[in-house]
Amino acid sequence: MALLKNILIRFSAFFVLALLVTGANAQEDLSAHWDGKWIVAGTLFSIAVEVENEELKLTQVESLGFEWSNENGKIEGNIVTVEIEYAGVTGTIQAELVNPSTAVAFAATCLPDFMVVCLLSKDRQAVFRKLADQAEN
Repeated sequence: MALLKNILIRFSAFFVLALLVTGANAQEDLSAHWDGKWIVAGTLFSIAVEVENEELKLTQVESLGFEWSNENGKIEGNIVTVEIEYAGVTGTIQAELVNPSTAVAFAATCLPDFMVVCLLSKDRQAVFRKLADQAEN
């Protein structure tokens, strides 16, 4: 009887631990936090983001002289994809909102892939930090 009780206690503890670990890995929906001004960490490059009708609209704030254009982005929870054009290159930028003030972006596609811009962006990512609203300061 004591052996059965010991097994049940261990199984219950394992089950509770499994539930806690699974719950800790569940991704919180942060999509409401996209709106605002964002800056690439360590640079002056910044954009303004506005979510309207389930689309993400980007506006260049400080592009550091880069002339690029983009379509409205598609939002799926914490992930956004944006089609861009720059210097003869077309591509898709994918960004993930990892918390309310941090997003990580990378080039999901870049064509033609032999262009220098595509070669330089391969396997690279940019960390964006959300700037505090001026009203909060």
